[in-house]
Amino acid sequence: MKQILFTLFLAGTIPFSVKAQDENLKINQIQVIGSHNSYRQNIETDLYNTIQAKDTSRSLKGLQYTHIEIKEQLNKGLRNLEIDIYADTKGGKYAHPKGLDIAKSEQDYDPKGLMNKPGFKVFHMPDIDFRTSCYTFEICLQELKKWSEANPNHIPVFITLEPKDGDANFFGTKPEDFTPELFDALDKIIRKELGNDKLITPDMVRGKYSTLEEAVLHQNWPTLKKAKGRFLFLLDNNGAKRDMYALNHPSLKGRAIFINAEPGKPEAAALFRNNPEDNTITDLVKKGYIIRTRADADTKEARANDYTHFEAAKKSGAQIITTDYYQPSTLFNSPYQIKYDDNTYVRPNPVNGVKK
Repeated sequence: MKQILFTLFLAGTIPFSVKAQDENLKINQIQVIGSHNSYRQNIETDLYNTIQAKDTSRSLKGLQYTHIEIKEQLNKGLRNLEIDIYADTKGGKYAHPKGLDIAKSEQDYDPKGLMNKPGFKVFHMPDIDFRTSCYTFEICLQELKKWSEANPNHIPVFITLEPKDGDANFFGTKPEDFTPELFDALDKIIRKELGNDKLITPDMVRGKYSTLEEAVLHQNWPTLKKAKGRFLFLLDNNGAKRDMYALNHPSLKGRAIFINAEPGKPEAAALFRNNPEDNTITDLVKKGYIIRTRADADTKEARANDYTHFEAAKKSGAQIITTDYYQPSTLFNSPYQIKYDDNTYVRPNPVNGVKK
């Protein structure tokens, strides 16, 4: 089989070389490695130690990871990002993390005052785990578009969005609850900042079929040729917020984001299966669904230099594999690093993307 007839370059890094037929592969016929909580910067040392001392009942070791800037991850070749978003309708709700009042700060927080403006904010946990390379969702999207325009032939980037709300933390900070209106605003900002020509939407995949799931089961995902330069967003929620986002949008008609709907639902297309040893993943991939799984979690695999879950993830055919360690840890000593054997982060899917 001919090698390297169709090559997509990754922003000054190692080119992603694919076999002759790969330009016509569907986007569910590749397998990509991406980052978990892609915006996240490590908790500063004094705050980490202070919080750990106050709550000795649990270990914070699972939070000992950090990331390079999002554009650098994309330049490196990663094709999945994960972004947590908090609603902040009035602005300023998260402008002064209370953790800064109990521990010495090693650097200024939000020197440009971006957190004072209304809009969706990007960080991991209020008051505690707030360091981020991308303060607002709007800025994240602008950075994505700028990078994409500089690399117009890039493999599509899968982005998981986790809308966060819930109960107050021990500092008394309660996140703003998501509402149908806020989800409408989320769609609007994605379309405004990226443009429809940069998106892979449920409408685009559904096409002539009566439901989104029917289209997926008929392998109606776009080809790499049609999807180059685009982003696919997937909502990371399997409860009330997922249902709220889909409300009054059958098969996600008019929506910008896919949801984690279970097989059998009209909206089913892309699913989360975080345990890579889940023996249903391969069958779901063969049927046409896009699956997201994880190579590691809570720093456990990295500390043990354990690739068991990564090997299972690769073999399963899950199209999206997330990790905190696309490069070795800078916070503890371990050689653990997630990448393919050829030092890249994208390859034809071993279950449905490689000719036998």
